[in-house]
Amino acid sequence: MTRVDEVRYLRTEASMAFPKGRLLALRGETLHVLAPDGWDRVGRTAAGARSISRGEAEEWCAVEGWDVGLLDVVPG
Repeated sequence: MTRVDEVRYLRTEASMAFPKGRLLALRGETLHVLAPDGWDRVGRTAAGARSISRGEAEEWCAVEGWDVGLLDVVPG
């Protein structure tokens, strides 16, 4: 059986384009941002991004109209 790496979630600071910030996911050393077409790999975290719980990430998805199931498919 293979071990699934734990995912840590972060949220960026609010901006004019993203009033509630953007959702980031860190699996191992790889950081992704939730984009309209799914998870996009990014090079580094945004300044001011803060760690959030899985529950807070689920709430962010619900408020922003995203499928909460996306939290289960963060690429490795």
